[in-house]
Amino acid sequence: MSNPIIRVIGTAGHVDHGKSALIEALTGTHPDRLKEEQERQMTIDLGFAWWTLPDGEEVGVVDVPGHRDFIENMLAGVGGIDAVLFVVAADEGVMPQTREHLAIVDLLNVPAGVVALTKVDLVDDPDWLDLVEADLRQVCQGTVLGDAEVVRVSAVSGEGLDKLQEALSRCLSDRPPRADLDRPRLPIDRVFTIAGFGTVVTGTLLDGSLEVGEEVEILPGGQRGRVRGLQTHKQEQQIARPGSRTAVNVSSVAVEKIQRGHVLSRPGLFKPTRRLDLSFRLLSDASQPLEHDDEVKFFLGAAEVLGRVRLLGVEALNPGESGWLQLELRQPVVAARGDRYILRRPSPGETMGGGAVVDPHPAGRHKRFSEETLARLETLAQGEPAEVLLQALLALGAAPLSQVLERSHLDAEVAAQAVEQLLADGKMVVLEGDKTKPKPDALVVGASLFEDLGARAVQALEAFHQANPLRQGMPRQELKSRLKASAPLFAAVLAQLEADGEVGQVGPCVSRRGHAVRFNAQQQAKVDELLAAFATSPNAPPTVKECLAAVGQELYTALVELGELRPLSPEVVFRAADYQRLVGEVRALIETSGPVTVAQVRDQLDTTRRYVLALLEHLDAEGVTVREGDLRRLRSS
Repeated sequence: MSNPIIRVIGTAGHVDHGKSALIEALTGTHPDRLKEEQERQMTIDLGFAWWTLPDGEEVGVVDVPGHRDFIENMLAGVGGIDAVLFVVAADEGVMPQTREHLAIVDLLNVPAGVVALTKVDLVDDPDWLDLVEADLRQVCQGTVLGDAEVVRVSAVSGEGLDKLQEALSRCLSDRPPRADLDRPRLPIDRVFTIAGFGTVVTGTLLDGSLEVGEEVEILPGGQRGRVRGLQTHKQEQQIARPGSRTAVNVSSVAVEKIQRGHVLSRPGLFKPTRRLDLSFRLLSDASQPLEHDDEVKFFLGAAEVLGRVRLLGVEALNPGESGWLQLELRQPVVAARGDRYILRRPSPGETMGGGAVVDPHPAGRHKRFSEETLARLETLAQGEPAEVLLQALLALGAAPLSQVLERSHLDAEVAAQAVEQLLADGKMVVLEGDKTKPKPDALVVGASLFEDLGARAVQALEAFHQANPLRQGMPRQELKSRLKASAPLFAAVLAQLEADGEVGQVGPCVSRRGHAVRFNAQQQAKVDELLAAFATSPNAPPTVKECLAAVGQELYTALVELGELRPLSPEVVFRAADYQRLVGEVRALIETSGPVTVAQVRDQLDTTRRYVLALLEHLDAEGVTVREGDLRRLRSS
């Protein structure tokens, strides 16, 4: 069974300018499917048809309503099309909805189009036709339809229909097929049930292919099911290709759980969001400025959601101006970087403008006038692939490469080249595995963040040494907490600093290279006096409490970190050399006499029960001895 990639054309134009009649004349199918539409001879909801162009290419048509009351249904259909068939009636010329639909087509950056000047059979005056066409070309100037062919047609007489089809063929022949990014998503514009089959959803498939039998989920709800069947133009398919009008028969998902604006995709590919970073252009004929905290209607794919605008960098946008928005939505949507969208004013209804999704998952609310935020959005919107990938990397911090690639929304081949470029330029650091050809699960981080963490670690250690001159170093866990770094990132930064000779590690502590604990004369005198007391009674030395009373907490901690003293419990501490000797004596006693009691060890060491209990419990914890009742034996090697 063949699986063709079928292009989709969308209609646009003022109400009653002959869109549906023209589609019926071209395809033999009247796109109005609702009884109310046929009775009123007005398209209320989306209509669908398809036909074969003269060059043999099959195309689908989404016929959208033109009446102002139904313009929001029009927005659900015009997203995801390959070209627009822009319809203007010759007897009326350019009308208000003509301009509004043109603005929408331009804001959505529809890649190509043909203008049909319809109802020419109703106009006898050739000069009038020339005048209408000249006006039409002027209106289209500076938009995506600025260079579009204009074809005069009549759905009644058939005049110009062949020329129109040839123009559409030329228009589509210049457009490459939709890329298969292996990230299929179907913005759902219709959902219904068919007896014996169950739930069916339709839409224009984007960014990847779907195959019968694979698992899918409906977002934002997360309901999961399987693809029971696929149709493109009423032809059953095993695989549906990106860019095709597709009907998906989904098992295990109830129809009442799905609505227009939801998205069908493979599980785990997309994450719903209620916050978006957007580029935005306010139409020059907008009735009023866009201000911070304005309520708007947001249209993306087939979704329509209310939200509030957070203007970035300015207090207000005037008609004709462009800027950056962070949009807070009432309900979650599914979006990808680069998606085109429209904003409308809820009341009175008005198309305000639109633009592109720059970041579908910003980390949080931006400071409205942050220069760093504005520069980042500029890079994401206009940057080269490597810059886009780098911004995704910086936004995530340390993350698996696969997660960075997913956030960048770059084509797989382009993304691979961008990774190579970032590595060659020294802008990406691979924390694990092959440093030159990282695998998808390899942990990576932006070089700037990596270097910044290193610099902050050095600064933190220097400040710590200045505040704590008698400490050998900062505990490793404390330094990690101050840097707020993940364990793998912290370990990699520390390893690099150590390799560069910036820091050293002693036990659980980290210090600046060259740092040494130095006692002044008064401190050294106290230390000497304390250590002399240890030498006088090495097997029953001063307790921890007595040490603290003699030298204070700071000097005591220094002696422990320097390895001079070895605390065994909150009460008992030995000199390090004495501790090693005592361990040797306990080992020798057990090896000679077999398992021993506390009393035997006490007598052998000529000390008190307090010191022996602390020593033996410590040796149990260290795995040197094993307690069995009242006896201790050596643990087997």
